[in-house]
Amino acid sequence: MIKPILAAFAHPIGLAILIVCLAGPPVHADVGVILNESLDTSVEWITGSGHTAVYFSRICPDSPVKLRLCRPDEQGSVMSNYINLGEDTRYEWNVAPLNMYVYGVQDTRYRPIFGSPKIKKLLEDRYRGAALAGYCTGESCMKSDKSEWREMVGAGLSRSMYFFVVETSVAQDLDIIAKFNALPNENHFNGVTRNCADFTKNIVDTYFPHSAHRDVINDFGMTSPKAVARSFTHYAQSHPESHFRVLHFSQLPGTIKQSTEARSGTEQLYHSKKLLIPMVIFASRELPVAAAAYVFTGRFNPEHEFEAHPALEATQNGNPLVVVKVENESVSAEKLQPVEIREAADVVGTPEEWRKYRRDFVALLDQAVRDEILPNRGYVNHIFKRLDAAGTPTAEPDGALWMTVKNGGETSRVGLSRNNIFAPDSDPRLAFEQLLARIHHVLESPKHSRETMLEFKEDWALLQFARVRISAPSSLRRFSTSPPTMAPSGKID
Repeated sequence: MIKPILAAFAHPIGLAILIVCLAGPPVHADVGVILNESLDTSVEWITGSGHTAVYFSRICPDSPVKLRLCRPDEQGSVMSNYINLGEDTRYEWNVAPLNMYVYGVQDTRYRPIFGSPKIKKLLEDRYRGAALAGYCTGESCMKSDKSEWREMVGAGLSRSMYFFVVETSVAQDLDIIAKFNALPNENHFNGVTRNCADFTKNIVDTYFPHSAHRDVINDFGMTSPKAVARSFTHYAQSHPESHFRVLHFSQLPGTIKQSTEARSGTEQLYHSKKLLIPMVIFASRELPVAAAAYVFTGRFNPEHEFEAHPALEATQNGNPLVVVKVENESVSAEKLQPVEIREAADVVGTPEEWRKYRRDFVALLDQAVRDEILPNRGYVNHIFKRLDAAGTPTAEPDGALWMTVKNGGETSRVGLSRNNIFAPDSDPRLAFEQLLARIHHVLESPKHSRETMLEFKEDWALLQFARVRISAPSSLRRFSTSPPTMAPSGKID
């Protein structure tokens, strides 16, 4: 009996499982289908399809093109493929740390409060120097905006995204690592038969056979990101043991154009005004069929799935952990730590709660105008544009982000992250304006572009602190550099 067991562990995968088991109690991790909203550029301007990638909580980059198990202090990763990564070798896929993919930073303490093309380029260049030094040496790769390795850095600055997540075993993750490290990483991208959605579908089908598939009717024979997300969600919901949940990362406010909801083929025809006239002229007979196909077979709302099965990435609540599950089920993953949340509404917020914050924000704006901190209410609509036009973002060696802002003959400096926005040398007025603009953006955004209520409450607490700080005498500001913290329950300490 013992000999077969020893023989099993002589195999590399079996040995790796043994090492993981000896290192601690057996744990589960996660794999997820990522549905990125549409950038409304290039082909996406026509199709509205968005993009898809794969999230791993236990698999991390050994390099941008090799996989390994994560160390205890790591947050997981995202793997994706594109038409052209732009690197010296035509790789099919790259993998990046989760925090790098979502926020553009390794340490979430340094994630930016708002996004702009300048800030995103700064983050991209830092990542290229740190992770792609041996993969991206050509002039085009380093400087061209068409090199799509850039999409792996700070995707959350460009678009909102949903993660549809289920649990995996150690053996499943090791199998994926072995498979992709052994296969040639060569680009054979084809928009019809081998696109990003096909890539994601093949990975999750390796974990769970037939868990994701294309929608031939609604996507006209191709595989779309939304079809993969929808079919994977249906599979997970029919397998309660998978502990299905959904994470939502909203696009950062700022000067980058807001993303739009990802759509299937017939859904785009059904909703898109820019395609309606051509369809009426050239395909009037097919239009009713496409509309009927969408209405009866193609409906899928990622936001509704998030509201029904919400989970929270713990960095969204100010903690440098991984995923915090908020349903009433037991949490089996070592990195999944429960927070004190009674209901899903604590994550997404109720309509009444959001309305109250809108009223409170208007009152805060009016008071700031009366106190001559702002010239008028409309000033808040242009804060990010002013900062972006007059400011130059920089990053310190530890990753802290700053912006130097020129206003007439004066130069000011403001922190761009929660960890330094209240630093002694961070301009109090610019800090207040930055948070004011962020809050305004969130309150004016539709659900699919809005951060969680727990994130918002943290932002609101920071705004209150900034308001008090800007009113304090300059001699006292150096003693007011520590903002309030958020307890796991969402309450302000």
